[in-house]
Amino acid sequence: MSKAWQQRLADARAHRQQTERWRTRQVAKSNTLDFAGNDYLGLAQDPRVSEAQVAGARRYGAGAGASHLVSGHLEIHDALEEALARWTGRERALLFSTGYMANLGVLQALADRHTALFQDRLNHASLIDGAALSGARSRRFHHRDAIDLASLLARSECAHKLVVSDGVFSMDGDIADIATLVEVCQQHSAWMMIDDAHGVGVLGDNGSGCVGSTWNSAEVPILVGTLGKALGTAGAFVAGDTELIEHLIQFSRSYIYTTAQPPAIAAATLKALEIVQSEPERRAQLNANITYFRREALLLGLPLSDSATPIQPLILGDEARTLRWAAQLQQRGIHVGAIRPPTVPSGEARLRITLSAVHTRDHIDQLLAALTTCQREESLCLTHA
Repeated sequence: MSKAWQQRLADARAHRQQTERWRTRQVAKSNTLDFAGNDYLGLAQDPRVSEAQVAGARRYGAGAGASHLVSGHLEIHDALEEALARWTGRERALLFSTGYMANLGVLQALADRHTALFQDRLNHASLIDGAALSGARSRRFHHRDAIDLASLLARSECAHKLVVSDGVFSMDGDIADIATLVEVCQQHSAWMMIDDAHGVGVLGDNGSGCVGSTWNSAEVPILVGTLGKALGTAGAFVAGDTELIEHLIQFSRSYIYTTAQPPAIAAATLKALEIVQSEPERRAQLNANITYFRREALLLGLPLSDSATPIQPLILGDEARTLRWAAQLQQRGIHVGAIRPPTVPSGEARLRITLSAVHTRDHIDQLLAALTTCQREESLCLTHA
């Protein structure tokens, strides 16, 4: 490595370490209580889903072997796309290998320098990156602020306007106001794209998310969902009218130029989707866990954000403090995500607590007790300082 490159990497590392933002990868331990993952319904460990994946691998092989447009698109992929389209009330659905690739692929295929993009300030990084890749003129409106969005749309002279928002915001857990977004978009002749990665499987009467069958494709033309969160497997999909899906097949580079999803994963996802639709009690248990945790956490005076979803952020503000709390929880066998800038704005470092339908009351009580201990030890330190 040249000295110039060596110095560049060293400087970047030093800056990130000095600002308490250095990320460390850990091997997940089986004896740790997981309050950091996104397996909201516990389907990643459901034996029926695992068995479907095994059966899929035996029938179709371990991998697809090629892209969807070469020879990697199998009948199991077709079946999953049809099931996802029915579930979300759309004409068609299209599988992508990851949610990140889906968002990049949609925005790159639909937007160019003649397009005006409008994004919520707290949108996921993949949406921000997709906008940059597209070359479109991009503006970010204040979080969940329809008045700010309407003002930006009114000033735009572009013929093609696209409003993009998370469905459930991944770091805050709050939900987009879909009804108001639909109204504003229709007033200004804009298309709307919702990335419902954290709502699919969790929200809606049939678990199809915060958009699902409530809003049709005329109101929300582009719906993105992931399979690696509440559905417990891997990959993503885009759902919409036939014209949209055919356009993506032709022009979405992250769809065209990548190997298709392993068929075993598609088989597992079909089983997971069947369970989500036939066992609403999983969502009921998840909601009961959310209600219980929020009630007890607020009684303890913990700095909990306002969220009705499985994502329950504890805003601690200071990055060193956030890391300290996360380490103390880890010592007690509890894994919680320590989220710091640049993932969240400066001064809003947090513990991102996520709840699952398979968490028991005892699991949640252990988490609450550990958080109380962190709080008490911190108060003692401040008293003696």
